[in-house]
Amino acid sequence: MPGRYLTVDELTSRARGLAAAHPDRAVLRRIGYSRAGEPIRLLSIGRGSRHALVVAGPHANEPVGGMTALRLARYLARPERPGRAMDTTWHFVLCLDPDGARRNERWLKGPMTFAQHYRHFFRPGFAEQPEWLPTEPGAEPMPETRALLDLQDELRPYLQCSLHGVDVGGSFVQLTRRLPGLPERLGRSAADLRIPVELGPYDAFFWPSPGPGVYDMPRPQETDQFHSLPAATATSTWFHPYTYGTVTAVVEAPMWGVEEVGDTSVHPDPSGALETISRTLRQDALFLAGLLERVRPGLPATVAPLLAPVEEYLAICGGLADEWAPEAALRETGGLPPLNRARIMALRIAARRLVVRTAGMLHQMLAAGHGTEPGHDPGVTGGAAGAGGTEAAEVRASLDVFLTRRCDAFEADCRARWIPVHDQVEHQFRIVLAASELAARFREPRAVRA
Repeated sequence: MPGRYLTVDELTSRARGLAAAHPDRAVLRRIGYSRAGEPIRLLSIGRGSRHALVVAGPHANEPVGGMTALRLARYLARPERPGRAMDTTWHFVLCLDPDGARRNERWLKGPMTFAQHYRHFFRPGFAEQPEWLPTEPGAEPMPETRALLDLQDELRPYLQCSLHGVDVGGSFVQLTRRLPGLPERLGRSAADLRIPVELGPYDAFFWPSPGPGVYDMPRPQETDQFHSLPAATATSTWFHPYTYGTVTAVVEAPMWGVEEVGDTSVHPDPSGALETISRTLRQDALFLAGLLERVRPGLPATVAPLLAPVEEYLAICGGLADEWAPEAALRETGGLPPLNRARIMALRIAARRLVVRTAGMLHQMLAAGHGTEPGHDPGVTGGAAGAGGTEAAEVRASLDVFLTRRCDAFEADCRARWIPVHDQVEHQFRIVLAASELAARFREPRAVRA
């Protein structure tokens, strides 16, 4: 197993090699195309009557899942694989968002530092992430989303695992149906591999937990997320196959581990911590918004894929700063759940992450406008290059210093520790196999639809 992440092309090449090596048990096929025309490929292993679906690369900046999918596929392709797996055909979407994944390939080979990661980070806005269904009535799903929905309807899997990668924090699992025994299996794997378990993750801050590190996804009308965030869990592709009896498990593995996300001891000063988080987030977002407005008139149209998420992140920052201010968060009704060290750290990470992600994509916009980004067409001068006098140069210099300082502060504040890629993969591998065993044991598949 390589000690670094793989690109989309490397994933595809290794999947082809596996299918060629096991023609009696492995099939590689295309299930659709991305918006940019990239093939979305599915690797299937086995010929059992039951189906398990594993989705890798649903978020553009989370490459670990593709490697986990290959690890599982190689394991399951062996003639001596475990007996229970013989009853199942396993299906692996190698990368659901290949367009976005290619935008992140500049940081994949390292060095694995915060500065390297966030300077080349890309993640599309909420509406362009393929696991989410359209929020507008009557709107058609994106091609990537449609490919996944059609596959779910075709397979009616008893288990769907969506493989995600937390950039900073710990491991946790989100479930559409409970799997008794999974918290214990998660805990054992995490302890063995020295991976923290999140006990109050930002993504599941309000959700009930049947055991450490495992969270129940909310149904419609239940509290889902912070008010400032798009909340559509119940209408996501995670819930689409629910009526087939499918259990969906969203499996998160961290790149950088933070021990305090697993500390449920009382926080000594939650009000002071929230005040700092809220104030700093607001100030940083206003600073970045000011930089954006200074260069906006000169930005070329080619930076639109970066501009959309930057604007969305900046809009979210203000709302979250309001929600996390002590006077709102600590009131008796309508505020946050009881705050311990783990939950406070989750909010600190979320606030710092929003800022450095936004700064990183804004930095790329300016670099692209000046023709300094890899792959930039020097014949497209566009605005930032055309307006590239003193104003643009000053903004770039300010942003460069800001991003360096915020990345350094983020890493130091959280005492983040790099988790080797092979350990990230091994952890997801174990959790997927545990989920498949438990789902098969506790939940017989139901064909609800005719």
